[in-house]
Amino acid sequence: MARHWAAFIALGLASATPAFAAGQADAKGFVEDSTLNVLLRNAFINRDYRDGNQDKREWGQGVIANFESGFTQGTVGVGVDAFAAYGLRLDSTRRRAGAGGIDFFKQEDSTGKPASDLAKGGASLKLRVSNTVLAYGDLRPSLPVLNHDDSRLLPESYTGTLLTSSEIDGLELVAGRFHAQSRKSDEGRDSGGLKGIDVIGGSYQFNDALSAALYFSDVDNVVRDNSFKRQYVNLNYALPIASNTLSFDLNGYRTKYDVSGDKNRIWSLAATYETGPHAFTLAYQRSSGDVGFDYGWYQKAGGTGNGGASIWLANSYWSDFNGKDEKSWQLAYAVDFGQYGMPGLKYRVAYVRGSDIDTDVTTRGKEHEFFNQISYTVQNGAAKDLNIRLRTSALRVSSDAADYNVSGREVRVFIDYPFNAF
Repeated sequence: MARHWAAFIALGLASATPAFAAGQADAKGFVEDSTLNVLLRNAFINRDYRDGNQDKREWGQGVIANFESGFTQGTVGVGVDAFAAYGLRLDSTRRRAGAGGIDFFKQEDSTGKPASDLAKGGASLKLRVSNTVLAYGDLRPSLPVLNHDDSRLLPESYTGTLLTSSEIDGLELVAGRFHAQSRKSDEGRDSGGLKGIDVIGGSYQFNDALSAALYFSDVDNVVRDNSFKRQYVNLNYALPIASNTLSFDLNGYRTKYDVSGDKNRIWSLAATYETGPHAFTLAYQRSSGDVGFDYGWYQKAGGTGNGGASIWLANSYWSDFNGKDEKSWQLAYAVDFGQYGMPGLKYRVAYVRGSDIDTDVTTRGKEHEFFNQISYTVQNGAAKDLNIRLRTSALRVSSDAADYNVSGREVRVFIDYPFNAF
């Protein structure tokens, strides 16, 4: 991966104009720049499966506290970040817990009973020189090849080292190595059982209209005895049209497994037209190769260990439309009601249809999903920033593709209330 890293740095240096930003020179002090943010999250997910599959449901109350210190003054700034999280189970049973797509509270191995509560936390040391930060400890990376999952009750975290550099205006470079993963539904620094993952890459904002990103990862997967290497590319272009905007977003992954030699390529292209409070999206997604796109879950449970949200593709809702050889189309519409006198209220609806899924019994498997989401954020008062989000999906999968995915109806209700302690 060193060759890719050197090439990417050279590309950035050749195409960017240096910007001598202040960075560490603006450090105000360890205490002076410290913040403590707290998030209260009430989360409920219910999946009503079809075709005789057991329905799944979990409901919990979470508290997530995030502390970020400032940097000490001087050439090398020193700081500490820390987080703590607690989840209380409000509803679920042996039969209704255990869905990989929910995973609020891990089930006990012996009894199958979900945990009644869980507590976890972590901390990291950070050093800053100019606009480059080196962090070591318990981190929550947000990268397309390693994106910690924060879409359930409590977030995942990883233990390792991450270097982030923004020395050149518009260019961000990252490199990291992680050797442990904390499962979002379980206590312990390495409850996910991660062997190791290397990440490297960066993003560059050419101008207000054009940006690009390129990332690489190398995952050690001893559970499946089949580690893999993955590349990700993104291009985003926004074209102004009078007072409106037409944007194009291209995302793509290429994965190769070291032992089996299997490969997968998956990409999506989305075009979004924004006019006033309205946004209309048309997207196409294509998967090809020897296997489907594999991501997420935990190596201790037979997964890949590279983050439950590491799939930055257009057609990703309940289903990710990532089966072997699958092709999918999406039509979506979103509206922000702020311009109609209801600030904070937003709505999105989408329909995605997938075809040509290759399974053990067919090469023409199909699925389609109808997605709705409405959200409201309180704008002022004592409950300012409280967000209520209701999401539903109806997913139908053809019987010959049942070993890839399962039909059902999903309901999610999330109530998030963030506030600053200091």
